[in-house]
Amino acid sequence: MNDEAQYAHTDPQERRRAAFRNAGKVLARHSAQHRIGERLAHLAAHAGDVYDLDADADLYGDGVVAELERRTARLLGKEAAAFFPTGTMAQQVALRCWAGRTGNSTVALHPRAHPERHERGALTGLSGLRTVHPTHEPRLPNADEVRGFEEPFGTLMLELPLREAGFVLPSWEELTEAVEAARERDAVVHFDGARLWECTEHFGRPLAEIAALADTVYVSFYKSLEGMSGAVLAGPATLVDEARTWRHRYGGNLFQQYPAALSALIGLERTLPRLPEYVLHARVVARALAEGFGEAGTPWFRVHPRVPHTHQFQVWLPYDADVLTDAAVRQAEESGVALFQRWSPAPEGPPGVAVTEVTVAARGLEWSTADVREAVAGFVGRLG
Repeated sequence: MNDEAQYAHTDPQERRRAAFRNAGKVLARHSAQHRIGERLAHLAAHAGDVYDLDADADLYGDGVVAELERRTARLLGKEAAAFFPTGTMAQQVALRCWAGRTGNSTVALHPRAHPERHERGALTGLSGLRTVHPTHEPRLPNADEVRGFEEPFGTLMLELPLREAGFVLPSWEELTEAVEAARERDAVVHFDGARLWECTEHFGRPLAEIAALADTVYVSFYKSLEGMSGAVLAGPATLVDEARTWRHRYGGNLFQQYPAALSALIGLERTLPRLPEYVLHARVVARALAEGFGEAGTPWFRVHPRVPHTHQFQVWLPYDADVLTDAAVRQAEESGVALFQRWSPAPEGPPGVAVTEVTVAARGLEWSTADVREAVAGFVGRLG
């Protein structure tokens, strides 16, 4: 038994990682599931295609980092962009800058948005901002909710897509009307666009047209684009200049960032053009999952959204999360097929219901409808 197998045998988390990393058939291979050597080899193989490797390494945001900022600003149709080590930092800086400019420190956002769920109260604790929620429905607020909210706010933040609700998006008309309603209230609009790259197929609009609705946009490089890390805040040049000052104050002006910047440029060059294809195939996979659960006689299931808005969506099943995760691990170990990965208790559902996120990327394009249905049968067979 090798060291990895022995450790995986005794540590449940390492067992899961080993099972999903070693599976031969997956819907997506997340960047965190690659070994260091694989990531370095990928970077070395493709970095020269996107940037001159004879150039000097970056120092405090020049060189390749500045080039990434320029290319991203151009893609999003914004005047300027600033690279941040994390999206959490980028959005905090954006929202506090807007609070200073509007004179209103209240941010309207969804209660399931990233700052409310995954940042340990940082908007309030670090930036002195206050948050309010125009809606609690599992979707972004609509124009009536924005227009009719009972107190003033300086910034409307919209997460596109809203991950915790199932990677859901409004229609283009709903989005434009919500933005117009915020403008009527003299509020600025900020897009949490960590996964904005995935939205073009649903909206039927290019990135720049989508981003044009907002005053500022944050995008991530390690989610949809499979980069190592990092994010960009894009918007008016004067605000981006101010954001750079706050980035320094927050400790985000790193000495060198060329590996992250190069991997982001690779993502823009190689992965971004393929995202519409991923979205379309995610719809095929989602439909096949529903067919497979029906054929397997599963008493209740939910694929949400039924037609995915992006290349990611949720699946809900009436079992304990540990039971479902164990079945997924055993399927990967025994058959080499990783249909699902980790399951969690459904936060909005009754006890005994679990949810998982499904991502369809390059490896998922190999799956036919029959492959998905066969994998569902194998998974459900391990629940008994």
